[in-house]
Amino acid sequence: MQVLELIIFAGLAGVVLYQLYAVLGRRVGRQPEDTPAADAVATSARQAPALDVPDDGVGLTGLPAIKHHDPSFDLSQFLAGSKGAYEMVVRAFAAADRATLKNLLAPPVMASFEAVLAEREARGATESVEFLHPPRADLERADLHDDVARITVRFLAEFRSRTKGPEGEAVDDKRTAELWTFERSVKSRDPNWLLVHVDAAEA
Repeated sequence: MQVLELIIFAGLAGVVLYQLYAVLGRRVGRQPEDTPAADAVATSARQAPALDVPDDGVGLTGLPAIKHHDPSFDLSQFLAGSKGAYEMVVRAFAAADRATLKNLLAPPVMASFEAVLAEREARGATESVEFLHPPRADLERADLHDDVARITVRFLAEFRSRTKGPEGEAVDDKRTAELWTFERSVKSRDPNWLLVHVDAAEA
């Protein structure tokens, strides 16, 4: 399955950088697999009854509205793609894999990432990330407004970070929770979803 293609708004570079550099290492108190609230949202989405959709779509909200205006939309594929993109960005940023980051980030955002990577390299530090469990991606919320679909995904992850520098090596196991919000015009022929916001989340 192809990874969800992302184009990150240049204006959000600072927000995304902060989240990847700080919030991704934030400790939270729950395992990725043990999330009742996320389970309830995902189960509700899977078990939602079939709806009698009006021809004009008036009155629909959330996923039914998005599906009505974009019949090709598939939530399972979207979540799988977003999870793949999440893993790629986290790994590439930790490993200073500029080639991969350039494929996922708009040029202005890549320039901001490059500044952080250059600072880390100037300190003589390197970093690697190992996911201890596959990250979890659950639907948090979805809405449609003025033909713009917006979907927020809750990512829960647990990984081991290894940082090597002049002072030695530090190994830290981290658990993270965050919300990524994606946006796309349902009238556009461009299938790409834009990452428009990143927030810390409660586990």
